[in-house]
Amino acid sequence: QFLAAVTLLEAGDEFIASRNLYGGSVTQFGVSFPKLGWKCHFVDPTDPINFEDAITDRVKFIFCEGVSNPGGIILDIERIAEIAKKHGILLIVDNTLASPYLMRPFEWGADMVVHSTTKFIGGHGNTMGGILVESGNIDWFRNDKFPGMTKPDDAYHGLVFAETFGDFGFTMKARMVALRDYGATLYPTAAWNLLQGVETLPLRMQRHCENAQAVAEWLEKHPKVTWVSYPGLKSSPFYELGQKYLPKGKGAVFTFGIKGGFDAGTKLIDCVELHSHLANIGDTKSLILHPASTTHRQLSDEQRAGAGAGADVVRLSVGIEDVDDIIADLDQALAQVD
Repeated sequence: QFLAAVTLLEAGDEFIASRNLYGGSVTQFGVSFPKLGWKCHFVDPTDPINFEDAITDRVKFIFCEGVSNPGGIILDIERIAEIAKKHGILLIVDNTLASPYLMRPFEWGADMVVHSTTKFIGGHGNTMGGILVESGNIDWFRNDKFPGMTKPDDAYHGLVFAETFGDFGFTMKARMVALRDYGATLYPTAAWNLLQGVETLPLRMQRHCENAQAVAEWLEKHPKVTWVSYPGLKSSPFYELGQKYLPKGKGAVFTFGIKGGFDAGTKLIDCVELHSHLANIGDTKSLILHPASTTHRQLSDEQRAGAGAGADVVRLSVGIEDVDDIIADLDQALAQVD
């Protein structure tokens, strides 16, 4: 996402982002990017009109997660894409949690998609990487918002990226300029590992989703659980959006609330045996996390609440083990929480 931003933005430019993002993204957008002269407007993503209300003359793109981490919120990508196109700006979707197998943002109007390939695409938690993909359908000349794409580039003897490379102009600009200047090049062994992961992506995602559905249904009935946020449950406010955007399965990462708040959440983490306490997601093994004390601890209480990482929130990344073993581990751990 940094390569996307540095390719699209000039000093003084702005963009809009969902407030329901991975904690590292919130920090990057809200703390690091202003040092480069870029301003981010965070909005509640559950109503697409909030994105439209935040648009200014300097806004260049909207950034959101198709399925949010950790809250499990599903956004109305099609509606947000319509708003972006109406105002001549771009829509960038982080599709990490859904993976290309479950959600296809380009089919709903997104202009760019980013993934942390460390997660479901790689699938085994052993390789760090990321990808940035453009749709090939962007009309860079429809307005003057992106001079880096439509004006001569002095570093390449006046080359105009959108004109010279057409539907892959952004990709070339990101590689020839941003990647050259800032690094983040994927090393060969990592690329090979990720390609191995892609080969089994459909099989893994099917098992992930089947297990997650069963675990969510079990947790919803547990007396020490106050709520479960999983779009595969009919009680979820995102159930209908899940049916539309995630027809093959509702994902494997979701959150639930534990009675007892912060202390109960940290206690639960200490009591699991099968689950691994890791900040990663999308591994073949089941992972558990208390975001308020780990991934989102650098945020304020207000920011954590807005991101769906309140004191009582526990996040699960359901693996592909036998689902009875997964549930048994959660059951014994919850039994130890007062």
